[in-house]
Amino acid sequence: MANRNSRFTGSILFLTGHLAEPRLRRILTAMEPLPFAATIRDLGLQVAGLMTTDLIRRRLPRTEITSERVIVPGRCRGDLVELSRDYGIEFMRGPDDVGDLPGFLAQGESPAAEVDYSTSCRIFAEITNAPLMTIDEILKRAESFKADGAAVIDLGCLPESPFAHLAESVQALKQAGYLVSVDSASTVELEIGARAGCDYLLSLTEETLDLAFETKAIPVIIPTGDDPESLYRAADRLTAAGKEFIADPILAPIGFGLAQSLNAYSQCRQRLPVARILMGIGNLTELTDADTSGIHAMLFGVIAEFGITEVLTVQDSPHCRRAIAEAAAARQLCFAAVAENRLPQIVHSPLLTLRDRSPFSTSPQEIAATVAEVRDANYRIEVAVDGIHLYNRDGHWIESRAEDFAPVLIEQVDSGHGFYLGGELARAEIAFKLGKRFTQDEELDWGIATDKRTENILAHKTSGKTRKKK
Repeated sequence: MANRNSRFTGSILFLTGHLAEPRLRRILTAMEPLPFAATIRDLGLQVAGLMTTDLIRRRLPRTEITSERVIVPGRCRGDLVELSRDYGIEFMRGPDDVGDLPGFLAQGESPAAEVDYSTSCRIFAEITNAPLMTIDEILKRAESFKADGAAVIDLGCLPESPFAHLAESVQALKQAGYLVSVDSASTVELEIGARAGCDYLLSLTEETLDLAFETKAIPVIIPTGDDPESLYRAADRLTAAGKEFIADPILAPIGFGLAQSLNAYSQCRQRLPVARILMGIGNLTELTDADTSGIHAMLFGVIAEFGITEVLTVQDSPHCRRAIAEAAAARQLCFAAVAENRLPQIVHSPLLTLRDRSPFSTSPQEIAATVAEVRDANYRIEVAVDGIHLYNRDGHWIESRAEDFAPVLIEQVDSGHGFYLGGELARAEIAFKLGKRFTQDEELDWGIATDKRTENILAHKTSGKTRKKK
């Protein structure tokens, strides 16, 4: 496992704890030859994750540091900027799990691309039932969509459902600073939206194209019925008039011509090499009973390779509740891969929601080695390929289900601590069954599927409810 591509040179001091030190040494040894000189220092605490900057100050004299950089455990609490200033050298956090150290040190696997691809492909987010909402509700929904990554708020009109406040809705959104599109099969509603100042019209055909010349709004043009050539005739007419437009060949659902429609997008890019192209992806995300994070990843791979400049997302069905955020994450992943000519793989990808690429960072043999070093009664929980491990100085138990630890918990711990361990073991069982990374006292990482709880890494972690005094 030689480290061929590292973003570090010179010399590095790795700070760790007693239990993690042997594993850290094994990992660095396996990475040899290293492009930097590595030194390891055990600061005398059992668990490396409990390290703080205050403890570092007390136990690491400045005169004993000969390295150019210090890497501390990822869960080390405190202000590393202040610590770097005090010591006169750079302190930085490593990964939360020492098993991720090779990826952290390797340049090719650094956590995420620094380039922002949000302008490479704008996300239109449709408010599907806008006619049934108040203006305040529309503004609130728009704010949420923008926070998830939407660049344009699309007001979706409904057939046979009057949108009496369409003009007022467009104006309210514009006053709030949003780019706005009006999405309707009715030219009357499109005309109302255009007069109110919307930025885009979805969608015009060759037959309704005259409206494009009566407004400043940019039209999205689609084929008329089963006539794909009508899209290009409309494009030619707009190009001849010097009118900006966006072409949309229409993505079909699975079972209704998906493959053929993808080919239509490929042909569209070939025939309109510099045109803006939009792909509405709701026909796949909304109409396929599958988790949408993977669908978005595949779609945005196609979108990036075709150079599609706009995407229309729909976040309506319950299983699509994170569609906009997933689209934004997939855009970043896939556009970076295409631009940098590499695979769409990054450390801790937010689109890996159900399973992790490296779920078990510790082997059963490494856990056994740690167990041999434990001298206290505190229970530790780890997950490896062979199951859930519960251990302390008095024993080491391995099971595949949380409930199978009940005899141990009932016999050895009080109700409060048993409740805590039961919750942790249940989480460990989920991680073991799904193949997710488990870390004791930490929530499972569901990627983009859930909102992450904000955590202040500068402050000490508060005690859990089972540890608080009554």
